[in-house]
Amino acid sequence: MRVVFRLLAFPAALFAAVPLHAGSLLNYVGECVPFARAASGIQIYGDAWTWWDKAAGHYRRGESPRVGSVVVFSRTARLPYGHVAVISRIVDPRVVMVTHANWSRQNGERGHAEQDVTLTDVSPDNDWSEVRVWYRDMVGLGGTTYPISGFIYSTPVDGAPPPHAAPELTGRDPDYVGALIDAYR
Repeated sequence: MRVVFRLLAFPAALFAAVPLHAGSLLNYVGECVPFARAASGIQIYGDAWTWWDKAAGHYRRGESPRVGSVVVFSRTARLPYGHVAVISRIVDPRVVMVTHANWSRQNGERGHAEQDVTLTDVSPDNDWSEVRVWYRDMVGLGGTTYPISGFIYSTPVDGAPPPHAAPELTGRDPDYVGALIDAYR
């Protein structure tokens, strides 16, 4: 009986670590990497900060956000594993919305998914090299500036069909006005 339980428990633990498309992607609780992979369809593995280099030769990369692209946060003292988020909306040339996991605390814990969160380009040259992110605990943009490596587009370099982003990547009524107010406050 103990062996049967262990065999049944192993797949359950494995699937609990990965967002499932059968349920809502927005119910996900866990790390940003498996969430971004499920939300974008981009199949890269490893710590978030490694995605930029791992995408080379597999997916197109660039310096401007596109809906469905993955923004790669560089590794820093505050983000030792980096962070990845998926662009869900373009609001204006310096403000976008992302859908991601494991950023803000919700009900006292990290890991929850958040949809259509404000991400603002605060780089001096308007080149998306530094950003600030809306932070639920502060109910506004956080005060920390994060360097980013760039954007990974869902276009494979080998000409294969691009993966499909999750339908829950963006909500029905995102708060564009709130995003702009947060960004230009």
